[in-house]
Parts: sequence; structure tokens; C-alpha cells
Amino acid sequence: MNLFLLRHGKAEPRSPKWRPDSKRPLTAEGENSMFAVARGVKGLDISFDVILTSPYARALRTAEILAEVYESDKLFETARLAPEAGANGIIDEVNENFSAARQIVLVGHEPFLSRLISTLLAGEGGMSMELKKAGLCKLAMEKLVFGKCASLNWLLTPRQLARLGKRA
Repeated sequence: MNLFLLRHGKAEPRSPKWRPDSKRPLTAEGENSMFAVARGVKGLDISFDVILTSPYARALRTAEILAEVYESDKLFETARLAPEAGANGIIDEVNENFSAARQIVLVGHEPFLSRLISTLLAGEGGMSMELKKAGLCKLAMEKLVFGKCASLNWLLTPRQLARLGKRA
């Protein structure tokens, strides 16, 4: 199984205007750069069986853009990718509902995604890494379990992905 972890694009700053925080959307710049990133991901010639996303507006829109570029209808919201969720929840959901999928995208938030990556690579959530907004990480594993089960294939920045999109 390949697990792709995508951090949402640039969002509006936290403010009373966006209460609760789950309503905070992508900025116009965030949307535009996310389209460039999605084209770059597609330029890598990767296909996805399913896209799972946090229900928060900024992550949902990020996932919608990816699905739009891929012309995919395989997009599902899950509270198990919300910022306050734990790694066990999304691991259980993938195993229970998407066990036949071989290529899965998880769209979510920091620091949740970095902790999940760390848990799957090292068995604990303490690795130091930077997953930039609209950055994408690819992990490969035989079986998804809580703990050390994956290897890191790559971690790409949004700038790298956007450049790939210009070449495609």
C-alpha cells in the first residue's frame, strides 16, 4: 500500500471572522497554488484509489481541488483526519473501510500529519520534520498498522510539485 499525506493549502489567518476554526477557508492564493500542486502531483503519473479528507473547510477544499484535477469522484470526508484526531482512528478507518485500496491520499493538518508520519516510520510521534502547506509525503508499507510499518519514499514541497506541474 502507498499512503500519500497531503497538508492543506494556505488558509485564511485565524480570526474571530472564522469561528469555529473548522470554517476557515483557503485563501485565493492558497487555491491557485493548490491547483498548481495538484497538476504537479498528476505529472508524477500517480493514480489514487481514494482521497480521504478532514471535514475542515481548508482541507476539504484542498482535497476537492486534487479530485477535480484528477477528475475523481473517490473523495470521502472523515472526522478521523481533523486536527484533534489521533493516529489510531485514521489507521482503523483505512483498514476497516478501504483495505482493498492500494493508493490512498490523506488530506489533513499539522501537526497531526507529521505525528502520523513519524508513528508509521519510527513507531512513535516524535520525529522532527516539516510538511509545508500543500506539501506531499509518500509512504510505502505492506500493511498499515499503528507503529513502525512504513518506509519513506519521498517528501515534496509545494514549490517542487508546482514545478513538476509546469513540465507536464
